[in-house]
Amino acid sequence: MQAQAAAVYVGIDISKASLDVDSYPVAQPACFTNDEPGRAAAASFLRGLQPSLIVVEATGGLEAPLVGQLATAGLSVAVVNPRQARDFAKAIGVLAKTDRVDAQMLARFAEAVKPAVRPLKPAETLALEAMLTRRRQIIEMITAESNRLSSAAPRIAKQIRQHIAWLEKRLDEADQDLDGMLRQSPVWQHKAQLMTSVPGVGRVTAVTLLAELPELGALPRREISALVRKLPRLVDSSKLESPRRANARGNALAAGFPAHRAV
Repeated sequence: MQAQAAAVYVGIDISKASLDVDSYPVAQPACFTNDEPGRAAAASFLRGLQPSLIVVEATGGLEAPLVGQLATAGLSVAVVNPRQARDFAKAIGVLAKTDRVDAQMLARFAEAVKPAVRPLKPAETLALEAMLTRRRQIIEMITAESNRLSSAAPRIAKQIRQHIAWLEKRLDEADQDLDGMLRQSPVWQHKAQLMTSVPGVGRVTAVTLLAELPELGALPRREISALVRKLPRLVDSSKLESPRRANARGNALAAGFPAHRAV
């Protein structure tokens, strides 16, 4: 009887310009441009490898076009928190950092950890996520300009105040757009109401969870809590200062939703 072929695991290091690919246990490195033709070529190359799992790091949305293309091609892709990948690299003694090394390390991470593959988000959820990202960017710009204001010369300070006022209008518009998106979906409205009933969960946190955690309400609370800790936008970029607090928040949110039942 013919021996079964060993499972192949793939890691992809994503940058603005390129996609560095490698596999494990047998290294098969390749590099593609991070544009439409390059992503199509990468998908074709990976179909030929028939990997059991592909792992990429969450890179602030930079990974989204590739993940969508690979998933559409029928390939299993898991997006992981960069912190998880860094901790794994340290644990196995990988200290060098190059695109090729990172891709190989992610492939080894895929084989050792086998992170869960999450389903593609529908277009409405992606639109909500894009609006949240833009809102976050506006807040960062307001903060940066406010920090500059204290040491700015009078003429420059006037320009900064005008810019801050303009940014605050854009922030109001973003909030109105988020509210409009929620009103268009009765399911989202109901979920947001449940989430904001949890102490410490405000409207923006609720909307962020709707975009980043569509499984909320459909998975047991322990699995939801684990997902919350792994999401970079929820753990790294929000007000969840520590894994312990993330765990508590995840448990509290999960407690508001019946296990295995969509709401």
